Amino acid sequence: MNAQTLNGQTLNGQTLSGQTLNVQPTSAQDSSKALNITILVSDLSDSGAGRWGDAVRPFLLTKALHSLGHRVKILGFNKDGSGSLQSAEQLPIQQIPGGIYPKFFSSARQLLKALADQPGDLIYAYKPKPSSFGLGLLHRWRHRTPLFLDIDDWELSWHGGDAYRYRASPRQLIRDLRSDCALREPDHPAYLKQLERLIGRADRVTTHNQFLQRRFGGTYIPNGKDIHAFDPARYDGQGSRDRFHLTGFRTLMFPGAPRPYKGVEDILAALEQLNWPDLRLVIVGGSPYDQYDQQLMSRWGQWIIKIPKVPYSQMPEVISAADCIVVPQQDVPAAQAQFPLKLTDGMAMAKPILATRVGDIPRIVGDTGELADPGNPAQLAAGIEAIFSDLAAAQARGQRGRDRCIEHYSIEAMARTLAEILPVKR
Repeated sequence: MNAQTLNGQTLNGQTLSGQTLNVQPTSAQDSSKALNITILVSDLSDSGAGRWGDAVRPFLLTKALHSLGHRVKILGFNKDGSGSLQSAEQLPIQQIPGGIYPKFFSSARQLLKALADQPGDLIYAYKPKPSSFGLGLLHRWRHRTPLFLDIDDWELSWHGGDAYRYRASPRQLIRDLRSDCALREPDHPAYLKQLERLIGRADRVTTHNQFLQRRFGGTYIPNGKDIHAFDPARYDGQGSRDRFHLTGFRTLMFPGAPRPYKGVEDILAALEQLNWPDLRLVIVGGSPYDQYDQQLMSRWGQWIIKIPKVPYSQMPEVISAADCIVVPQQDVPAAQAQFPLKLTDGMAMAKPILATRVGDIPRIVGDTGELADPGNPAQLAAGIEAIFSDLAAAQARGQRGRDRCIEHYSIEAMARTLAEILPVKR
């Protein structure tokens, strides 16, 4: 491989942090060449990366890096004081109490000290936020440790995207600085917007879909699924249906947190159009963000079955109970910038897929599922009819979806791409 220039410096043969590094494909099975990598996370609380534990991006990266033989630690803030985050695979995690300014200054000092006190060959910041990437930039400036940035969302899409501007009168500015929110929040959108301008300072950028890659550049590394845990051969589908009280129903499952842009209302409208008495939408876990679940129940409760949140390690068993997995995203920036993990949950479990043509979904699904235009309940209803009119054929396509997931969207696939971009100890 040719020498690669990062931030204007050629890493091949250049000494960084006292070690000679270059960028070549590698799996560090030789322990002497294993890298010490810290994945820096802005929010490890139950409302952040801790919500789905091992399923979310920092943990997937950690598993892929571990599979290459590297030593990886997850370090970040617990912003809401929720219980200590645990990993089903006992991945090393260090949490530091977070908070708003001025408390955050102390939290940031603790995190930077933790970075400085441990040997480090690479910092891998998760999300371009001040509380992750911003602190990673500061650490690199002090210690010259190479810094990678992983982007799995367009953070400003939640605040109006490119149109966002922070404009405030002097009086409003003082109020925002004094209140318990607004500008005292370390990752306020005004700060996010400024930090986006520094993304080019990272030694490497990785993204998990094409929308983000087009916007920010970098290397495309789609989310990988643990296809050994998500293996339909390990589960009794009928037993799972009995356990979750789904026997007797034809079930479409949405195994995520409902939000308006995720298109759940379109699926429910399709169920209403079909008016099949035994057809239900199964929602797993519900929304931790607001009262949206209650809004759905108040309008479409007759078509909904809710299953309480379960540990992610139990999700394969839950999914084994479904007839079909639905991912009906709306065509909005927030959805375009995401890689729906529930999509590959279903594919890995060889389930029929019904999804919309949004973002990377058509590329991920290929010809192994039913696709509809976003915001089109009539097309979704037609997709449901196609699946249940020949369920055996739909299940055969689901098996092809599992094969596709193994090849392109597994932890092993992530590891292959990471091996091509990681620095190598000499």
